[in-house]
Amino acid sequence: MSALNAQAPSSVWRGSYAPVTIGAVALVFLAALQSLAVTTVMPVVSDELDGAALYAVAFAGTLATSVIGMVAAGAWADRSSPIKPLTAAVLLFVIGLLIAGVATSMPMLVAGRLIQGLGVGGQTVSLYVIVARVFPSELHGRVFAAFSAAWVIPSLIGPFLAGAVTEYLHWRWVFLGVAALTVCAFVMVFVRLRGRDLHTDDPTGGGTAKRLALAVVVASSALVLSLSGEFGQWAWVGVVVSLTAMALAIRPLLPRRALVAGRGLPSVVLMRGLIAGSLFGAEIYIPYLLIDEYDFSPTWAGLGLTAGALTWALAAELQGRFGDRVGNTRIAVIGSSLLFAAVIIAAATAALQLPPAVMIGGWALSGLGMGLMYPRLTVLTLAYSAPQNQGFNSSALSISDSIGSASTMAIMGVVFTALASTGAGFTAVFLISAVLAVVALIPGLRLGHAAETRV
Repeated sequence: MSALNAQAPSSVWRGSYAPVTIGAVALVFLAALQSLAVTTVMPVVSDELDGAALYAVAFAGTLATSVIGMVAAGAWADRSSPIKPLTAAVLLFVIGLLIAGVATSMPMLVAGRLIQGLGVGGQTVSLYVIVARVFPSELHGRVFAAFSAAWVIPSLIGPFLAGAVTEYLHWRWVFLGVAALTVCAFVMVFVRLRGRDLHTDDPTGGGTAKRLALAVVVASSALVLSLSGEFGQWAWVGVVVSLTAMALAIRPLLPRRALVAGRGLPSVVLMRGLIAGSLFGAEIYIPYLLIDEYDFSPTWAGLGLTAGALTWALAAELQGRFGDRVGNTRIAVIGSSLLFAAVIIAAATAALQLPPAVMIGGWALSGLGMGLMYPRLTVLTLAYSAPQNQGFNSSALSISDSIGSASTMAIMGVVFTALASTGAGFTAVFLISAVLAVVALIPGLRLGHAAETRV
């Protein structure tokens, strides 16, 4: 394993690190752009393709299949260079985008989203391992702060642009445009790292087939969970069975004692899943509420997410510079409290029919909280990792992230559908998010300290 420079520069944007940083950030940027864009346009897509029943599945399904990509990329990266799994992941991501972009039915679009999920999961883990093997530890915080900052421009223009493209051109270009740009971003990373030795000194082996099989079970359970709303009176049976199967299958894919908030890395991984479920589960209903209850156009509904994404990037930059001084426990408490406040404001807006500006402004608090916690948990994961298990631990963090989000979205979908006739669906899903933000404090107080370096 080798770094790009024998003497590390003080910035990830200088020297031979710069091309890698630019290419990697570009890939994160495009994934962020696509994520925010889909959240904005999905109400329109669902209406045009008559796919209201699959609305939640279009989101949860992508997160579910990303688990398979994460496990595969993590195992592959632990045995060899992360460039290979990154190449495969980008290819799958682009194929999924193309299928979704030409979809003529909601099932076809969901199929494209499932393939896209395989690529997103593999790409995320591969980039984490590249950061671990290319950059020195003292720059990890700044790299992940840059990844978070890569959401700034998408949050400024992504939702608005996606809405405008949908209104004045067609929603299909939201998928097709990102596919072309992703290829260009990948080339930047591939050309710079091609031929470099990014293998571990003592690669791990064995157990990959079992882990992949378990990942398939987890993804399948998450998909069944997201479809439970279609089971009628048996919906909650589907929820319980799916969650049970998922919990049993996911345990070997996570650090030991992760599901019971064991101190250190297990709590890092668990907290990531809880806060991801809280934020992303609520986030997909923000534009939905603005369009359905306040008659916003897709263009303006997308701006409802902008405040949170901007404050996320700001808080991530502050965390990258001052995170060690603040401390892991304080970051967890402050971040969870801000997230809780944001979703409670959203719930109050839905329940009391407050002006939409109240919810949009309150959503900025969610970004502040997540910007503090999200990159910090990634830095801690690498700090708790040895070179031989960077792939496993990075995939575990991303698996927790995706399954936490997918499970929450699926349960919210069942609750939202059940309460649709009462008008309480939006309030209920935001309250579920609030509960998760509070529960996240349990592992948040048990993060501990690894060998994270002051940045």
